[in-house]
Amino acid sequence: MRTFFLQTTVVILAINVVSFFYLPEVLWSMVIFGPLILLGLRDITQKSHSILRNFPVLGHMRFLLEEIRPEMYQYFVESDTSGRPFSREQRSVVYARAKNTRDTIPFGTVEDVYETGYEWVNHSLSPKKMEHADVRVMIGGPDCKQPYSASLLNISAMSFGALSKNAVIALNQGAKIGGFAHNTGEGGVSPYHLQGGDLIWQVGTGYFGCRDKEGKFCPDTFTDNALREQVKMVEIKLSQGAKPGHGGILPAAKLTAEIAKIRDVPMGKDVDSPPGHTVFTNPLEFIDFVTQLRELSGGKPIGFKLCVGKRREFIAICKAMHETGIAPDFISVDGGEGGTGAAPMEFSNHIGTPLVEGLIFVHNVLVGFDLRKKVKIISSGKMTSGFGLVKRLALGADICNSARAMMMALGCIQARKCNSNLCPVGVTTQNPSLFGALVPEEKSQRVNNYHRNTVDSACQIMGAMGLEKAEELRPWHLMRRIEAYEIRNFSEIYEYIETGSLLQDTKPESYARACDAARSDSFTATN
Repeated sequence: MRTFFLQTTVVILAINVVSFFYLPEVLWSMVIFGPLILLGLRDITQKSHSILRNFPVLGHMRFLLEEIRPEMYQYFVESDTSGRPFSREQRSVVYARAKNTRDTIPFGTVEDVYETGYEWVNHSLSPKKMEHADVRVMIGGPDCKQPYSASLLNISAMSFGALSKNAVIALNQGAKIGGFAHNTGEGGVSPYHLQGGDLIWQVGTGYFGCRDKEGKFCPDTFTDNALREQVKMVEIKLSQGAKPGHGGILPAAKLTAEIAKIRDVPMGKDVDSPPGHTVFTNPLEFIDFVTQLRELSGGKPIGFKLCVGKRREFIAICKAMHETGIAPDFISVDGGEGGTGAAPMEFSNHIGTPLVEGLIFVHNVLVGFDLRKKVKIISSGKMTSGFGLVKRLALGADICNSARAMMMALGCIQARKCNSNLCPVGVTTQNPSLFGALVPEEKSQRVNNYHRNTVDSACQIMGAMGLEKAEELRPWHLMRRIEAYEIRNFSEIYEYIETGSLLQDTKPESYARACDAARSDSFTATN
């Protein structure tokens, strides 16, 4: 191809030289061919791309097709149920409910109800009516002085910096309208979070919003933020599903002077949160940290977020709770399938326990140590519909948080450019020319609509099941097709242990080894 290009170039130049003397009107063709020849000569002489050296000019088509491949696949190839990470059907129901338009489907389900893995709940011949206002959950254990009445569905952790200021404003205004909570993400409380919506302030390993100049935890700055009226709960982030054990990453391209000031970090570099906390080194010290934050915040609910990793480490925290008699008010469980704006591929794909297994494990361990009555569980990860909400409540959660569904309510089209600062709808970018198109006053209403319609959907499902309260949901309400001719409910698929069973000499076999290895004074295993 390179030889053909050179030969063609010589012929075109020769023709134009002759035309200069005998047919000048043909010279206009160089307006087209001239730039192509220059581009081809550049391709042949550059050394970075072999495909351009071998296929000058034409090689650029490959890069163009690679660039638009995700859009071409989404618009012309994927079916209603095949899209990843969210299918077209899942995205469509979020858009419809956010816009308050028709969310019904015609002509029956497109799901294969006989496919292995298909899930459903059984309805009752004595259905009930469950109202939206009746499904709030009070979060706050015996040591909490300011318990918080939480909605069944709230906005999961997304920082200003990862999201644009217009996106954060719209989310918080939506939370204010609908009376639900907005998790700040580990980037701290920005001015754009202060639109009147309830906040769950997340404290991560970088201690943004409560750090000193060396990046260590600062009690004084923590108190200043924690005592804000809008901050209803504080969440310590131990890990997140998309990149557990990796820490947070805000690319330098998305770091503005304003974000750097809010986080108290230098400009011009990626903002990396450490993989782990520096204020504690073992479970007992972690419980001390929970106690400290509760006192500094004036008794507001204090909890922590994690993606389940080594089982004995979480059991070690529960042992510390049992020994001290001190427990957090809530635990947020994130799944390994959780999303983020930027994560290494290996971490996103292959590290961290998936949500279902992680949620059931955390619920079981709290039950086994007789702590479940003190601690509420928040499920965080890949939930878009009323059925998804009901499923997580049945498996052990008290309430749910959602991030990507709320982004779709803002207008996210799953372009998957979150890490490039080129989000086409202005949600995950700090480029004013892009985020300026996102109008908070309009999108906040859509966030509220999506929340209300999704909780209403969950209430309708629970009512159809014959339930009057969300607390009545149990694992056996949820069914799954295991094989073509085998159906089981989730209490038959997964083990649910008895209250206090991990405090006995004889423990459930599947938990015994991890429980025996766990130590309240160390995250390492007992020898």
